[in-house]
Amino acid sequence: MSRIRSKNTGPEIIVRGMVHHMGYRFRLHRRELPGSPDIVLPRHRKAIFVHGCFWHMHRCRYGRVRPATNPEFWEKKRRGNVDRDRRNIKALRAMGWKVLVVWECWTRDMPELERHLRDFLAE
Repeated sequence: MSRIRSKNTGPEIIVRGMVHHMGYRFRLHRRELPGSPDIVLPRHRKAIFVHGCFWHMHRCRYGRVRPATNPEFWEKKRRGNVDRDRRNIKALRAMGWKVLVVWECWTRDMPELERHLRDFLAE
């Protein structure tokens, strides 16, 4: 468990590279914002979270995995992540920010990821 990183993960680096390649400049992990978004575009008031499918219970096949050992503990922990995500996104939107959640599984399909990012950043 100590090897699980919360910052600078593989999917996050992929998304950062793509956003940078599109010509946007951004800040990373702004602690003064709720949830400390992974990518923050202050000029555009947009925030991007890059979530791991397992840890944040995405509806894809990776997020539906149920651990075999100590399932009650893991279910509670993952549910807590989802609840915290909802609170943070709601707080950011209340502050006037637009929020995008990029799922880890999206980084496996680059054209689709680029479409999601372009749509969000062009709003």
